[in-house]
Amino acid sequence: MKKLLFLFLAVVLTACSGLGQSDLERNQQKWQDANISHYRFNLFVGCFCIFTQDMPLVIEVKDGEIVSMEYNTGNPLDDSNREYFSTFATIDRLFAELEADLGGEADKVTVTYDDTYGFPVDVSIDFITEAADDELYFTVSGFEALP
Repeated sequence: MKKLLFLFLAVVLTACSGLGQSDLERNQQKWQDANISHYRFNLFVGCFCIFTQDMPLVIEVKDGEIVSMEYNTGNPLDDSNREYFSTFATIDRLFAELEADLGGEADKVTVTYDDTYGFPVDVSIDFITEAADDELYFTVSGFEALP
């Protein structure tokens, strides 16, 4: 009977150990555990801005560094857009943005995470709920781990 009680408590405690983590923390850990150092993905950035007609961006990352970043349409990024998009151009940087926004920099954040690797797939950020045209949206698609 003691062994059964011990086993039950061990299972309950193991199940509860993840309860203290937020969705962000759980999914960020899933991403880190996947240990993918070279990957490519499409990133759609939506906001009240002029460049959305050229979305999505096609981004390749290796060892945390941006290898390439270009518009899907083939149009080149100018320096100011390259600098702006580089803020979100790796999965780790997307997590950093989410951490800041969920930590109080935005009034409302909704996120959907990838079931397999944990990276953010759909993100909606409303920095000031009473303001218009301050929202920011991200969609990650076409993710592939590269050798």
